[in-house]
Amino acid sequence: MSASPKAIVAGATGHVGSGLMEQLASDGVATLGVTRSARPETGGAHVPIDLLDQEAVRGALSGAFANVTHVFYCARAPFRDGGGEDIEANVTMLRNVVEAADDMAPLLSDVHIVEGGKWYDFASGSVATPAREDQPLPATRNFYHAQQEWLQGFQSGKRWCWSASRPSYVCAVRPGRGRNLVSTLGAYAAICREKSLVLDFPGDPAAFHALTEVTERGLLGRSIVGLTSASGERNAAFNVTNGDHFTWAEFWPRLAAMFGMTPGEPRACALTPWMKEKPSLWADIVRKSSLQQLPLDAVADFAFADFLFDQKYDVASDTGKLRAAGFGERIDSLAMLEAHLEEYRALRILPK
Repeated sequence: MSASPKAIVAGATGHVGSGLMEQLASDGVATLGVTRSARPETGGAHVPIDLLDQEAVRGALSGAFANVTHVFYCARAPFRDGGGEDIEANVTMLRNVVEAADDMAPLLSDVHIVEGGKWYDFASGSVATPAREDQPLPATRNFYHAQQEWLQGFQSGKRWCWSASRPSYVCAVRPGRGRNLVSTLGAYAAICREKSLVLDFPGDPAAFHALTEVTERGLLGRSIVGLTSASGERNAAFNVTNGDHFTWAEFWPRLAAMFGMTPGEPRACALTPWMKEKPSLWADIVRKSSLQQLPLDAVADFAFADFLFDQKYDVASDTGKLRAAGFGERIDSLAMLEAHLEEYRALRILPK
């Protein structure tokens, strides 16, 4: 970044935004986090703003924009896994932030938006994989397409540049946040062990053997900061993942071994209804293992798990463009999943 930058992160308490706040803080960047509500979990200054309210955005940020060079947009309108998302609301939120920055931040040099693998509509089953940034748009339009289309048009002829990152499922250790792949896997395994069950994969056999990928949150933050600091390609989007692919069939014996269990077979089973009666069982596990007093829904999101484990198609992105831009960091995803599980154990959120 340029000398003495100041950044604004919209969506600063989300899964991606909170990690980006941490990365910028470690880099010594003065940062203001914009949140939906006043509940910051990371360092740095925060301000709660309804991004759908144009006047509120301009009023709350007018004084902050004077020295801003970078805007990182990680916000997202409320949604549910597997459901439709509000295209108009998501575009409006982005537009309110970027138009205000364009008007009131004379030093603005970069606007970065975080997109995601949903850009490629892997669920259609007709996507060429590994997916590349320049392949044709899928038939089904979503808010990522609308946001980037608006941003490209608005940026044309401006003094600043835009960029976009497209991570896959972002993995991080976030105590108290149930919508987390790793803690959900661990809670599921612990409950099956408590019931003396084998560790079946709760999904379709096709999902068990399909390729998938993840993005470690720290790697994503470092990549985003790097992309907005580099002198290479501008006004472009980049896939950002750990750089490898795996199958749940590969990981399942490793998960079972961590809990001293026998790995089972793929058995299509919706976890959401199965887990409805399990909070009391989880409370027993918490008591027996002297874990933190967190309810099951603060550790695991089984609707999220049902969505992931019903993906009967490959989820695979090509990261060659990111490597060509000079960011060659890779992470072994299977080892990362194990390491995150161990961190949750060390925090006394998951049992050993």
